[in-house]
Amino acid sequence: MFRLRSFRACCSRRLFHSGAVSRDQVLDQLQTCSAEDQVFDVVGRNKAKLSASHVSYAIGQLWKFQRERPHMLRTIEQVRNHPQFLTLQVLAENKISLMDDASVVDMLYGVLQVEHHDSLVQQLVTEAWNRLERFQMATLSKFAVCLSDQFLQHSPLMGQITQIVSQRLDSIQDARLLTPLMNSMFVLVSPQLRDALFKKADFLLAKANPLHFNNPRRVVQFIRNVKQIHRPLLEKCNQLLLQNVPRMDVEHISIILGLYHSMQYNNCDFRLAVRQRLMELVDTSTDPATFTKLFASLGPIAGQESQQLESTALLLADELNPHQALGVVETMEEMQCRNLQLINKMAAVLLKNLETYRAVEITRITQYLILLHCQNPEIFSRLKAKLLNYLQGSVYPYEVTMLTRVLSVLPSPRPDEAVLSRVNAVIPQCNLNDLNTYAMVVAKWIRNDPSYRHNTSSKYVRLLQTLNRCSRERLHSFESLDVVLEEVKCLSGEWFDEMLLEESMVTMQKLIDQISWTNVHELGVYLTRTNYFCAALMDRIASVTIENIDKIHYSATYSIMLPFAVLNYDPPKAEEFLDVCIRHFTPYISSFDPHLLVLLAYALALADYFPEEVVREIFNVDFLAKLDAQLETFPDGLNMRIRLRLMELNRAVCLECPEFQVPWFHERYCKQLQKRANSSISPAQQQIHKMLGDVLGGMNCAKVGVLTPYFYTVDFELVLDRHLHPVPYSEPIQLQISENGNVHWQSGSTDRERMELPPGARRIALEFLDSKSFCKNSWHMKGEAMMKKRHLEMLGYHVLQIPHFEWNSMELSSEDAWKEYLRKKIFSEVP
Repeated sequence: MFRLRSFRACCSRRLFHSGAVSRDQVLDQLQTCSAEDQVFDVVGRNKAKLSASHVSYAIGQLWKFQRERPHMLRTIEQVRNHPQFLTLQVLAENKISLMDDASVVDMLYGVLQVEHHDSLVQQLVTEAWNRLERFQMATLSKFAVCLSDQFLQHSPLMGQITQIVSQRLDSIQDARLLTPLMNSMFVLVSPQLRDALFKKADFLLAKANPLHFNNPRRVVQFIRNVKQIHRPLLEKCNQLLLQNVPRMDVEHISIILGLYHSMQYNNCDFRLAVRQRLMELVDTSTDPATFTKLFASLGPIAGQESQQLESTALLLADELNPHQALGVVETMEEMQCRNLQLINKMAAVLLKNLETYRAVEITRITQYLILLHCQNPEIFSRLKAKLLNYLQGSVYPYEVTMLTRVLSVLPSPRPDEAVLSRVNAVIPQCNLNDLNTYAMVVAKWIRNDPSYRHNTSSKYVRLLQTLNRCSRERLHSFESLDVVLEEVKCLSGEWFDEMLLEESMVTMQKLIDQISWTNVHELGVYLTRTNYFCAALMDRIASVTIENIDKIHYSATYSIMLPFAVLNYDPPKAEEFLDVCIRHFTPYISSFDPHLLVLLAYALALADYFPEEVVREIFNVDFLAKLDAQLETFPDGLNMRIRLRLMELNRAVCLECPEFQVPWFHERYCKQLQKRANSSISPAQQQIHKMLGDVLGGMNCAKVGVLTPYFYTVDFELVLDRHLHPVPYSEPIQLQISENGNVHWQSGSTDRERMELPPGARRIALEFLDSKSFCKNSWHMKGEAMMKKRHLEMLGYHVLQIPHFEWNSMELSSEDAWKEYLRKKIFSEVP
């Protein structure tokens, strides 16, 4: 019995010993490491025992420890220079062929976080390329990220990955694998593959864990990268991101806001949720890196809370690195900061780091400091010197344009010859936007250079002639409407209006067959922005919209309808066109951002359309409260514009749709607006007022600048009795006009109480219509002037209009002719 027990005990000891020996002691030691030094210690003690899996695991652990730290606390440089890291590199090179596919890519990923330019990286990439066709999708996705980190997006290797993804797209069932691939290979995707990726991403996001917000964030990044806004997918991503805002930190929020900003995408709910979350993170964002991101994200939407952010920025200014300081100044400009102490402090920080900035950063600094009204001659002197230095060495057209534009803003009697030489060299290579920039720059040089007046064949004239020729040649060379729209969408200014606007419309009419449901909204925006009336293009927009309304995103209907409302044009089937658009967006009115719905409703009001669902959606307490909250996050200019449009919409609804019983709630707003307004009249209006006294038989027969109910201002008001004789006002009308054209009203002239009309008398509103009331290329009256006429008639006026082109015509070149014109206008056109 004793021997049997001894035998069992012996066997047990042998079995136990055998199990202990079979365990991987080196791996056990690596797994217990909690810092880089411990990993290097294990590597140093076990060099001869390290296998391929040990090396891969050790490098993975080194990157894991770095990743767990904030960026500013990472010690990548120390890891790279450690002797045992070199040991790992050598061992890895010798054991690459023994590694499995996932280990090769995992090691490449880990090494890239520490060292990009190394023979090990080259060998790992080569090995992975040789195995590419057999990679699992998870391994392929990670390898694509590694190539992207090495800026190999255009490489043949990435092209091969793109082909594999195209062939095996149906096999991908995880958004975490698809979304990194999408962003790694976006440069090489065809339109067909891009659309297939959109569809697949849409499907996988619906299945994915909604708490994994990196998936929708990467899809948004892909949409931005391919420059093809897929609105339904973008909004699905936004909803997923919105759900996760309470879990986001400053860095995640700043990335998403940056993507939205670059796409000009706004969502009220996301903006308000982000504002609330960032306000919660203010007290914990005290280190320079985190605060810079917080300041950039929260500053432009902080509203009244911006003072606290500015105070913190002032305290941290000396701790900011050059990149962070530039980010803070950029945000200050976006916030329209007027904190002189902070502006001067940041200028001093930038000046201290000026030698570290590249050309594009120097131009941005100069522009921001000018817009912030910085008063620091030293920094502007240094900036000018650096701009000139960069310009003389630059060979890239976009960079030369950028540097020249900023130099032209700085005080200088005339441009340096080196600047002119460099501009002349790059002009033939420039796009229309750059050429337009040069035209504006040359205009500034001409204004600032007194020698131009004495030399009509100067260098500036030759430069303008070159600009004109190159711009026309480029515009005529286009064969794609989308390319034309891309190049002209931001163009403006006198040179563009005179030289290119009409030419651009001619080019678009040649390409009119390319107008499709994908670009009608962009063409609509362009026509509205330029105020150019082109019936052929607008007719095509209307017909394409009617035929393809189901393919168009509901939010795009605003920009499609806008030119028809603003330019006051009814296309063939006008009623069908507007009805189709209204029916299309009406089910989604609760999904519109509040400010966009106000603008949409105002555009419809211009066209004399008042859909009841839209009116009732806007004029309720909950909507107006949400609109107020949104406007607090907007810049002052946009805030004021939306509030003005809301007032004008409120006025239009009250006048034209009394059955909706919407109250007029802008009385106080209009009175405040009237107090702040700088009332002035043009020389033509002064001239008309003076002559009206002679035509009507006395200055007290016409009132000037009359404020009507609902706060319209009428240029001139007069009353004719039943026999068309002028009825004088009870008190004499006195108008004092200062030298600068400002009008000083008599106390009674702002009184909106109207005198009682005698039986059969007519109240006349005489309106002078300047060029803003008409389309840029014709005498076609715009929608705003037409709506005012309609409303004044509802208020009891007979409206007479004096177009500027009639008043300033050759026919009316004498005082007698002007008086006769007024006499006919008043006494012949009134029934």
